[in-house]
This record gives sequence, C-alpha cells and structure tokens, in this order.
Amino acid sequence: MQRMLRKIIRVGTVTEPPGKADNRIETLGALLDEAIRRRFQGSLAIRQVDAGSCNGCELEIHALNNPYYDIERFGIHFVASPRHADMLLVTGPVSRNMETALRMTYDAVPNPKLVVAAGDCAVRGGEFGCSYALSGKVANVIPVDVAVQGCPPTPADLIQGILTALGLAR
Repeated sequence: MQRMLRKIIRVGTVTEPPGKADNRIETLGALLDEAIRRRFQGSLAIRQVDAGSCNGCELEIHALNNPYYDIERFGIHFVASPRHADMLLVTGPVSRNMETALRMTYDAVPNPKLVVAAGDCAVRGGEFGCSYALSGKVANVIPVDVAVQGCPPTPADLIQGILTALGLAR
C-alpha cells in the first residue's frame, strides 16, 4: 500500500490535456432548444427502442445524457413509456421477436409522432439485412421520418437527426 501511495505522489495526476470545445454541439443545441420551446412548449420526450442492436448506438445515445453533451439542458428527456413520448428513437435491425413489440410501441405513441432510425442497422439492416431471424431495417416495420447514418452515429449526428425530424435541418 505504501509503495502505491509513493508512486501516486511521485507520478502525480495523469490525465489527457483538455480538448477544444465542440462549438457544433452548442450551435445545434441552441437551434434544438428554440424548436422544442416553440413546438413542444419546452420539452421533447423521446422513447428509445432497441430492436435488436449490438448496443453500439445505445452507448452513443447514453452519451447524450453525460455532462459533456447534456442534452437535457436543451429540453430533451428520455421517457420509459411510449404513452409519454413525442418521438421514437429506434436502433438496430428489427428482429422477428421485436417486430410486434415495435409496432405496439409505435401505436402507443400519441399523434403526431416522429420516428428516427439511428445507425446503419436501423437504416439499411446493416451487416445483417433481412433473414429468417430479422425483418431488416426499421422502415420495413413502421414508418420512419428521419434516418441517421453511422455505425454508430456520433451524439452530434443524433442531435442533427432530431433537428431534422423537427423540420429545422436537412
């Protein structure tokens, strides 16, 4: 134990140097905040659905809530119930076992509803495509408003996709 403490004192704190601030997030966030205040009275509720992904996209979606991106400051909240959601954020190729659950979740979201397919698997079926176990892309099961490319898409790409779904960006 003493050896470890001496090493800590000798070496000091080892961290990466601070990087440049990402102004793209702040710019997109300001647009997003304005759109959400206008269209949703200050809060956009998103229900995220994993339809059979490898969890790469989920890690990037979870990053949206970390202190660096902090998407809640722009009025976006992830909810547990589709009945409280304004938007569905779907990841992964739709497995046959999730096909009915995805349709039921889509039907439970009140109108008007938005659907964002996030990641190459959700947009095109990814590496897996259609098979005996998969229905393929999300658009084969429910209507999709916006497709966010990437394997996995970055948090900035996800924010851009949400803006596109709100009709503010291309």
